[in-house]
Amino acid sequence: MALLRILALLLALTVSELHCLPWFINVSESQGPGTILQSFSFNCTSHMPTLQLVHVQPPTTFFNPPSLTRWQGIYVGTVTLSSSARLDALSVNHYKLQLRFTCGNHVMEGPLSVNVWRDPGHSACAGRFASPAGEIIQVLETVTPGARLYTLLLPGLEVQRAQINIISAQDPPYFPGPFSINGQGWLLVPSQGLKGQAEKVFQLQILVTFGQNRSCLGMLKVKVLPVPSSLISFLKQASNITILEDLPPGGKVVQVRARGFDVRYEILSPVPCPLFSIGRADGVIRTTAPLELAQAPGAAVTRLRVKAHERLRPWASVELELTVNVRSVNRWPPRCLPAMLVTQIPETTPVGTVLNTFTCADPDSPGSILDYQLQFHSPPGSASLCLRDRVLEVNATLDCDARGACFQHAASILVLDGGQPLMTTEVPVLVMVTPVNEFSPACVPHKFRIREDAGPHTLLGSVVGMDKDYPHNNIEYYISGGPTIFSVDRLSGEVHLLGSLDYELQTLYRLNVLLIDHGQDQDPTHHRSGSCTITIEVEDVNDHAPECQPPFQELTIYALLGHSVEVTKVSCWVPQEPQRLAFSYSIVGGNSQNRFSLQGATLVYNNILLGPLWPEQFYTYELLIRVADAGPSIPHLSTTATVSVHLIPWSASTVATRTHRSTVPSVMTPLLVTDTEAFWQPEPWFVVVLTVTSALFVLALGWLLLRLFQGLVQMHQTPSKPTQALLLNGIQGTEESIQGFMEAPRMEMSQAPSSVDLSLHFDGRAQDSRTGRDYLFNTLTGARRWL
Repeated sequence: MALLRILALLLALTVSELHCLPWFINVSESQGPGTILQSFSFNCTSHMPTLQLVHVQPPTTFFNPPSLTRWQGIYVGTVTLSSSARLDALSVNHYKLQLRFTCGNHVMEGPLSVNVWRDPGHSACAGRFASPAGEIIQVLETVTPGARLYTLLLPGLEVQRAQINIISAQDPPYFPGPFSINGQGWLLVPSQGLKGQAEKVFQLQILVTFGQNRSCLGMLKVKVLPVPSSLISFLKQASNITILEDLPPGGKVVQVRARGFDVRYEILSPVPCPLFSIGRADGVIRTTAPLELAQAPGAAVTRLRVKAHERLRPWASVELELTVNVRSVNRWPPRCLPAMLVTQIPETTPVGTVLNTFTCADPDSPGSILDYQLQFHSPPGSASLCLRDRVLEVNATLDCDARGACFQHAASILVLDGGQPLMTTEVPVLVMVTPVNEFSPACVPHKFRIREDAGPHTLLGSVVGMDKDYPHNNIEYYISGGPTIFSVDRLSGEVHLLGSLDYELQTLYRLNVLLIDHGQDQDPTHHRSGSCTITIEVEDVNDHAPECQPPFQELTIYALLGHSVEVTKVSCWVPQEPQRLAFSYSIVGGNSQNRFSLQGATLVYNNILLGPLWPEQFYTYELLIRVADAGPSIPHLSTTATVSVHLIPWSASTVATRTHRSTVPSVMTPLLVTDTEAFWQPEPWFVVVLTVTSALFVLALGWLLLRLFQGLVQMHQTPSKPTQALLLNGIQGTEESIQGFMEAPRMEMSQAPSSVDLSLHFDGRAQDSRTGRDYLFNTLTGARRWL
């Protein structure tokens, strides 16, 4: 060790300035207190230098403040380990010391890093455990057998797997049983326990072995303490005692009693006790000085801690705490601030709000505890306010939203001093509750209906607003934006019509009605508002008659006996109300002989009558068709359309027609397009000829089949050649006769349509308006052919 110090000193002499910061040094964990870690020199000629240890990381007391000595004109600083140093590389292996050198106004700082190295040969036993006196452990004799008494904490104990053994003798009868210690350093109570071993001290010498050739010894002393007697205890005693200040010295305050054998009493605190004393044997507490509070205010409250113990076993003891309150003799009532409370609070004041804290004092006994009581006068039995100790608080919700609910609370606080005789003071309290506009007005969205022919100033209905603040429903109504043809009464909320309506222009109006309350708050300028939407539906009034396009039609049709012909379709609507499509149609004039009828909007000619009513020449009908609007709208308006129909009789032997016509407005020339469907209806004589011809053809075919069957039979019987030739000639002759028979009707039929071909000459082409198909037509006969 001396050699190390000499080398460090020589090193210090070679250093003239602090230019090598920071320093790094290594130190073994086996180094003990006083070891020099680092020395360095400084030049400071004109001032007295200082060297300080600013801080250590991590914080520890292992390092002494650095010393600074002068040697041959040079100052040498030294850092050493303190007396508490116990280096352990397994716990902390690096420390950082911040040093500060001051020379006049010149200050330099630098760190010193200390690395702690492991020393395999270092003994880990240290502290009181390794001292000759050993570690002392105190334990009650009632400790549980096998319980852990002590834990041996040595660095590297678990890492190095150290072996721990008790090497001292533990022979009975002095030892009740052997103590044991495990590899974790736990010292365990003997299995027999320590009952009856009070006041004994057991010395245990422990050997700790770290691997090979490394061990240390330590000493543990186990001191067994007796259990305090459970029989000694104070009788039931009030902890607060109140006495009068006129009690003379030596007067009895109270007597305490404890259960036990030969009990002794003493006052543990305060020590010394200038005002009270206790009898050592009887436990009577008496005054030892006058208790005049005016001269000695500190005598008002004294807290005594009294101990009772058995004379022969002083460790068997029990303690009791008493509070002695000295009350003055009462002459004056309490004085309070404020002496009167008048306050105003809004109805929204939350529960628990402090209105005031009363400060009262008793002149006869300053600092004494006073009793506060709250008494209500109006309204009686009110629970809106409460008094907690000296604090007046709001106890319940204050509500001014009912008639007569917002009122003044008149009460008083009675303060009692508790003296003899009893003195009281009454503090008047007046709390005025003011209304607050809490709720916004509201109204339910509503729907009104009005006819479009309603006149100005018509009443549609009323907007009903609701406000829960008192006075209820104190509301004004306004229309916020929207159409100007409606107005709302400011006070009643009635909605009136100001202008005219037109269903065809607008069918629905929405009004945003603004509601503003008033007169419901202490502040007259504080208002709340709400709004709701009012929907106004305009009911349609039928004020436009339907119009037909064209209003006049002139048509020509060809009538077939026994058939119905669709003449035309009446097209009507209301230009101002294009959505109205429901109309009723009726023929009101020109329908002589009732040959025309209406199927909805379609005009149909019914030619199902026989006899003399059948027209044989060109005939014209002038029909008047009444078109009226239908549906719920009233009144029902109507118009009349005129249809002029030219009826041309048509021969059934030629063609039958079905007409579809398209017309243009009356200002243009009507264009008639006739669609003709042609069919062939033969004359009666042609039907007879065709029937007879068909019968002859069937007979000839049967005869031919019979001859063929006979010929096959003869060929099976091997007929002769002349016979075969005769048969072949016969068959050929038969075929020629049949061919001639078939050609005769063919010639007749080729001549028959010649009369029809003239009538089927088509000189026009058009498109069917219903099906969209193209067809050819004859303008003279009306016949048509589909393409």
